[in-house]
Amino acid sequence: MSAARRGSGAAAGIGRRRLLGVAAGLTATAGTGAGLPTRNDARTAPATHRPGRPYPGTRPLFLGTYTSPPGGGSGVGVGTYDTTTGRITTTGVVAGVADPSFLAVAPSGRTLYAVDEQERGAVTAMALRPDGPPVVLGSRPTGGAGPCHLSVHPGGRRLLSANYLSGSVAVHPIDPATGALGARTDLVTHSDPPPGPGQDGPHAHQILSSPDGRFVLAVDLGNDTVYTYRLEEPAGRLAQVSTAALRPGAGPRHLTFHPSGAFAYLANEVDNTVVVCRYHRRTGRLVPGAPQSTGTGPGTNFPAQILVTRDGRFAYLANRGHNSLTRYAVEAAGARLRLLDTVPVGGDFPRQIAFSPDQRWLFAANQKSGSVTVFAVDARTGALRSAGAPFAAPVPVCVLPL
Repeated sequence: MSAARRGSGAAAGIGRRRLLGVAAGLTATAGTGAGLPTRNDARTAPATHRPGRPYPGTRPLFLGTYTSPPGGGSGVGVGTYDTTTGRITTTGVVAGVADPSFLAVAPSGRTLYAVDEQERGAVTAMALRPDGPPVVLGSRPTGGAGPCHLSVHPGGRRLLSANYLSGSVAVHPIDPATGALGARTDLVTHSDPPPGPGQDGPHAHQILSSPDGRFVLAVDLGNDTVYTYRLEEPAGRLAQVSTAALRPGAGPRHLTFHPSGAFAYLANEVDNTVVVCRYHRRTGRLVPGAPQSTGTGPGTNFPAQILVTRDGRFAYLANRGHNSLTRYAVEAAGARLRLLDTVPVGGDFPRQIAFSPDQRWLFAANQKSGSVTVFAVDARTGALRSAGAPFAAPVPVCVLPL
């Protein structure tokens, strides 16, 4: 068996992730966004908006942070960004959510979800409103320690979360009327294969659904493995169907799919590489290819997140250490990445990157410098151009523009 159903099994101590959060908090801009009025003037998308076209005016933006270290945030940051200039404006904070280091929005656009990345991990649901700040609906325990990633299944009925410190993944039901979370329906701990070189156990770093929603994939950095599950309904349980092994010591962190659904791109944190994977949509089987360069040279670098454009022409990788963004051309209908260049991110330790929905803007959350940088994306060439001075924020580790 590659995975076992069991309880928490939390790792001892506060772990590598919390240490990173504390270090970042000591250098971040203290208090930015905390104690501000909790008014949100951002409007929802116009009903007549067409995908791929620019949104008018301002749009909502949310920031995930660490609240526990000195200089950290006080909850989920609430703001807007200007769709013409990319400029970010703070409008408030949703207090009372502990260490909300990763955020996701429901397919309906009505509910925001956050991990509570603590020893006793939890996930929190917040109702989004067009005329006011998000309202906390409640939290549910994940059954594991240090949840660092979550996503909503395309059907909108299940929230999926990854517990980093305990190497497990969890499933929660979503109330279709309110977006609130129900009691956990499953918890799977990765128990096989054994940990990779230098690892003390499994470390689930990401959980996401395949583009068609047929399968759920969990990326485990500690075991150098990507697990594929089938989400069984109506029970809301995960049934393992296959595993994809990376080379020992790769440390896979983040996976993203090509729009065709036939390929996926994997960022490996530990060995500083990216991998093109073939994905078999009928079976859910992922087949990793050869590791490729991040373009960051011989220095220490930890790839964080990889994104691909909606048209499938370009991919971008966030590099912590080198503090840059790598641009790739996507070729051969998704089967090949060709390294184009790297550009300075304008901050320290870009933990996470995100596109605006129209993909005119790319946002980078720079954990150690306490800043969010914004880049204009050239639709023809994929080139990135800085959109101005960084936006100061307390230990930003996730940025979510809507």
